[in-house]
Amino acid sequence: MRDLLRALLKMEFDEVMTDEWTPSYVGTIPSSALFLSEEGIAIVAKKTRASVPPKDLADQIMADAAFYTSHYPAGTLFCFVYDPEGRIGSPKQFEMNLTQTGNEHAVEVLVAPK
Repeated sequence: MRDLLRALLKMEFDEVMTDEWTPSYVGTIPSSALFLSEEGIAIVAKKTRASVPPKDLADQIMADAAFYTSHYPAGTLFCFVYDPEGRIGSPKQFEMNLTQTGNEHAVEVLVAPK
């Protein structure tokens, strides 16, 4: 999924970089995001799974948000959550609970399909 997203972004943006870090929720496997440096946007794509309840997924997004807001001076973390099986009971509520806006940082969450 991340490779497809990167290819689509390359059609619109000149520079699409991959940024990796190792969050505690994945053990020693690095998590990666796509980063549009000129725009100050980090993009994280996630897919729901039976083994990861929505609460754990929300915790992961909050950990990603904490990392990116502390490591980049200003910008937006956009988190796309692909939920084809409808595991997130209320996608709109999930998005509203995790979306944050601030003076220097923003976190936007989009769940699809709804």
